[in-house]
Amino acid sequence: MDEPTVRAYLDRIGAQRPAVLDEAALRALHRAHLMTVPFENLSIHLNEPISLAEADLVSKIIARRRGGFCYELNGTFALLLEALGGEVTRVAARVYGDGRLGPPFDHLALVVGLPGGARWLADVGFGSHSTYPLRFDLGPQQDDPAGRFALADAGAGDVNVLKDGQPQYRIERRDRSLEDFVPTCWWQETSPASHFTQSTICSRLTEDGRISVSGRTLIRTTGRSRSEERLPTDDAVLAAYRDHFGIVLEQVPAVASA
Repeated sequence: MDEPTVRAYLDRIGAQRPAVLDEAALRALHRAHLMTVPFENLSIHLNEPISLAEADLVSKIIARRRGGFCYELNGTFALLLEALGGEVTRVAARVYGDGRLGPPFDHLALVVGLPGGARWLADVGFGSHSTYPLRFDLGPQQDDPAGRFALADAGAGDVNVLKDGQPQYRIERRDRSLEDFVPTCWWQETSPASHFTQSTICSRLTEDGRISVSGRTLIRTTGRSRSEERLPTDDAVLAAYRDHFGIVLEQVPAVASA
């Protein structure tokens, strides 16, 4: 990632360039990303092909000011962290759903090495997850505004990530390239069995909770409070994308099964 792109990326997430990528800088960048770049699967329902090529990620996330799902969001964030001096390992993970593990390469997360040898789990592509990076250490619980997290030995060198005692996903420590995730990304994008093809979601962190558009419902969460507002027209849906996420669309994403 070249210097003009780094500057544009930092402007996209409303962050200052850190003098050094230390723990404080990583925390600030992580939160800023979650506050500004939404987790969304709208491309799937707009018939927009998803590409993990660096130029296409930069175009979508930075130039077009869109969001994406894990491969896109963490894939692009990794490029920024590397440009700022971080040592980034792209790790594959399997997501827990209904108590069972999903397929390999189900999720992309990042392990970031900082000066001094500390390593952090950074993840801006898992929807509602930790606000700040988690220490990549087994055992100790870690309190975060989003909940209480822990990393636990899963055997065979793998690591389970837990939130409030519930397993979220299992990390394989092996270093991967973004190209390794292309087949599963395609499956997530196209398969009727993928939950990404079954409905639309657009969600981001807010100062006091989250705001989401799920289908035609605007959802606001604050602490333990949750409110839902039905969006009755296409214009209302498009306005919600524009006003809450900065996403300007010409048509409402249509779920094929609908």
